Order: sequence, then C-alpha cells, then structure tokens
Amino acid sequence: MILQALADHYEKLAEQGKVEQPGWCKAKVSYVLELDAEGHLLNVIPIKREEQRGKKKMFLPQEIKVPEMVIRSSGISANFLCDNSSYMLGIDQKGKPERAIQCFQAAKEKHIEILGKCGSPAARAVTAFFERWDPETAEEFPCLQRDKEDILTNSNLIFQYKGRYVQEDDEIQGAWENYRKSGTEETRNGICLVTGRRESIARIHTLIKGIPGAQSSGAALVSFNAPAFESYGKEQSFNAPVSGRAMYAYTTALNDLIADSEHRSILGDTMIVYWAESGEPQYQNIFADMMEARKDAQNVLRGVFQNLEQGKGIDTDALGGFSPAERFYILGLSPNAARLSVRFFYQDSFGNILRHLTEHYSRMKIVRPKWDQEEYKGIWSMLQETVNQKSREKNPIPHMAAAVYRAILSGERYPASLYSTLLGRVKAEQGNVTPGRAAIVKAFLMHNYKEEVTVELNENNQNVAYVLGREFAVLEGIQEAANPDINATIKDRYFNSACTTPALVFPLLFRLKNSHMRKIGNKGRALEDEKLLGNLQAKITVGDGQTSAYPKRLNLEEQGMFILGYYHQTQKRYEKKEKED
Repeated sequence: MILQALADHYEKLAEQGKVEQPGWCKAKVSYVLELDAEGHLLNVIPIKREEQRGKKKMFLPQEIKVPEMVIRSSGISANFLCDNSSYMLGIDQKGKPERAIQCFQAAKEKHIEILGKCGSPAARAVTAFFERWDPETAEEFPCLQRDKEDILTNSNLIFQYKGRYVQEDDEIQGAWENYRKSGTEETRNGICLVTGRRESIARIHTLIKGIPGAQSSGAALVSFNAPAFESYGKEQSFNAPVSGRAMYAYTTALNDLIADSEHRSILGDTMIVYWAESGEPQYQNIFADMMEARKDAQNVLRGVFQNLEQGKGIDTDALGGFSPAERFYILGLSPNAARLSVRFFYQDSFGNILRHLTEHYSRMKIVRPKWDQEEYKGIWSMLQETVNQKSREKNPIPHMAAAVYRAILSGERYPASLYSTLLGRVKAEQGNVTPGRAAIVKAFLMHNYKEEVTVELNENNQNVAYVLGREFAVLEGIQEAANPDINATIKDRYFNSACTTPALVFPLLFRLKNSHMRKIGNKGRALEDEKLLGNLQAKITVGDGQTSAYPKRLNLEEQGMFILGYYHQTQKRYEKKEKED
C-alpha cells in the first residue's frame, strides 16, 4: 500500500512537471567543465549559489537534471555525464591515485561506448576530452587551482559545450536512452505488487537519500541482501516483485518528498513526509501549520477551535480552501544501517485528520502564565517536554515519539510511555511542572482515563489527589511568603514524596507550615491561606470530619491529578499576585 500510494503520487507530480522521467534524476552539482570542439578543458566554472541557512549564508550546489546515477556502495562504477573528480578527472584527495585513475578509465570506457556513434559536436567534444585527458598532468591546469580543494572533495562535475550543458543535447539524450534500454542487467517478468500487471521486475531498487542517520549514499526501502531474508530461490528484490517503472515511480516520489524541506518533519530519528492524493501542495501547507503549530499559524488555529466549540465545524476558506474528503497520507521512516524502517504509515480523509488534530489541541488547552504566548503547542515542542534540556542529546525516545504522532493523527489513546516518561521527567526535576507538561497530563487524563479535568483551577473538584496537589501549592506559597529570599522550597525537597506517598509527607508539611505562618508579616494573607487550607482539608476528611485521610500511595493516574492540582493552584496564586501588583 505504501509503494502504491507513492507510485500514484509520482504520476500526479509527473503530470505537473515536478519530477523527472525514467532514466533521469536531479543531482547536486558544484562545478562545470567547459570544453571546446577538440575536447580541451577551457575552464572550471563554479555554479554554487549563496543561500540563507538559519543565521548563516552558505554557498550550496545547484540541483541539475542529469542522466540517472548508479547505485554505488563499493567497487568502481561510473556515472554518465555527472560524477566526482575521481571519475571525471582521474584525481582526488583520497590518497589512492591508482584507484582514481581506474575510476577515470571506467568513466572513459562508458562515455565512449555511449557516445562513440553520436555525431553531435557536443558528443564529439566529450569523447575527445576523455581520449586526450591525462590524469597525471591534470593538477597542472591553471583553471583547477582556484577551487582545487573543493573540486577534489566529492563535488559533482558536469560538462558544458558552447554555453550549454551537454546532457541537454538531443542526440546525446537519444544515445543515453538507447544505452539504457539495451542494458545487460538481468531481468525477469512477474506480477508487479504495485500495478498488478505482468512486467519486467526490478532486481535492485534506487536508494532513498536524505534520511538523517542513514548512509550518505542512500538507503533502501525494499532490500534483500542475505539468504536469510530470501525465499523460494528468489534473490535480492525479486522477493518483492516490483516492476522497473513502479520502482522508479515510488523512489522518485519519495526522494522528492524528502527533498521538500517545507513539507516534511523530523521527529527524533524519524523523517515524516506527507502528501495529498491529488498532489496539491495546499494540503501539505495546512497540515504542516496544524502539526507544528507555527507562530504565524496560531491565529488560524485559534479561529478553527473557536468554530468547533461553537459547533460551526472547520472553516475551509480560512485555511486556504480544501476538500475534507481528500485522501491524505503520512509516512514515517527511520534509518536502519543501509535500509529504512517504516515507523508508521497512516492514511485517512483530510477532514478526519484535521478533526483529530483539533480534538488533540482542545485537550492540550490549559491556563498559562502571561509570558507564555504559545497557546497551541506543536508535536515537536510537546515531545520536548519529556526530554532533559540539560543533556547533550535532546531527542525524545524514538518509538514513543512515533507512537504519539500516530495516536494524535488517528484519535487513538496516547501511548502509556508518553505519560510515564513525562512523570519521570517531572520527578527528576523535583516538581518542575511547566505549562507544556501540565497540558500533556491534562490531555492524557482526559483521553486515556476519561477524567473530567478543566483548563484552569476547578475549586469544586473533589478528587483527593487533585486536592492534595492544590494543598501542596498553597503550602509552598506560605513558605515563600515567610521567606521571600529562600533558594529552595518544599517543592525541591518533598514534591516527589508528596506526589507518591502523601501520608508520609503531609503531616510534616503542616508542622512546617505552622512555623512559616508566624513569620508572615501580612496577617490578612496568612488568615486567607489558613482559610483556604481548611477548606481543602475538609475535602479529604473521614469519620468525624476532623481526621484527614491522606492516602498511603497514589497510583499513576492519581499522580497526574496531583500534578494538575498543583499546577492549577500555582497559576491561580500567580494570577492573584499579578493583580495585586
């Protein structure tokens, strides 16, 4: 299903002229070798362009249409009309001059074989270049000296004749097509898994490039490289029969999606690409804004959620116009040595996906301090709440991140690993409950435990754990009022114990409270806090109404309610302080 969806996407892109036809690809080219009619090297022209990358300006290669490049992992195998200096010039900086000359000889033989009978001036210039070029004297050419180090460091080079790239010559293109069709590679006919037709099956699939952590030369989505993975005597990709045309289609579409930096996401070690069945980019734009909750999209998101709350549904015009019935695909890939692992593949109507997203953001809504302007937290920002920001590696747990992403898209329950990891992070930081962490706790309790929790403080909530969290926040506020310059509060020493074993901690906290009360100069404030604590204590008394029933232990669900009660009461305290100020 993944390959079929990608192959269909290729056909849409081909109709729009956004991808190359079979036998051609786009390569990153840094320099052009300018030739004359006799094949002499006239000049080496740099064609890198200056681009802004973050705060820096960098000179980057251009993407140029060239004949399809070979899959090269080891050994010597030359490309046609586009390659590095080892193959095009016979020199490099790898410290193995004999191998560089062998690479040049392989390129020479390939170009003469393809262009030997081609009569165009550009073709004759290329063949003459390979026949007269001497790698041993190459470094003496003045035109190579200016950017010598960069030229010899894996930069791709192409030829130019009379101001035109040679691969644009009609006769050379025809010679390349004839060579490609007359290839000697082993072929077998079979039923293609993608098209369902009997066609010539591809033995090796084109590599997918651009996945962080995978090999720089690319990784295979479909690959069988050892007998243990094969069956019925079939070798390599004949185990998963895909026609040459379908293989080219799905690999080209996937490489195009990965290369589109505006319409992809990286979540830990997972590269996420997404596309609409129609191939229209507006769906990708809307999805990216919704998933990442970009700053410039916060107002649009706010309008969407307000409409949903009022029962008006999603305003498609406000989002740029779209069809809710449009089929939409999301694919998550992660590296696995020379191959790719599929983390998840999800498909649904675009309207359903947006509905699930809005439901998620609605669950994540929580009261925030005035300084926090991030009303809607994107998926990456949300997962960063589970990470130790002081550590060198700041990526969330890979399998957890992928599971959270899929749960949000499908409307399923959040994975338990998200909740347990978040509680562990809060405890590791001695009760550091940020707005984002409180929002995750709230969303998890609502969606997985069906708890009735509110955006802000709910004074009528009788849940014991929630009340205990509120009490802890009040006790912390009393200590801060008694000791304004204190460096460490009861939160730093007792939060974890209060959250898990309240019966052991709260009697001690109330004894400390009595001594703190005597130090507060504002007696009105002290009386108000005493009254609030009395009301909260009344919610957890038993028997005669005088004995407090502190639980011996709180389970994970109750710990979440404790954290939420603590956060809500703390925000209420800050809100009151801002009003007083």
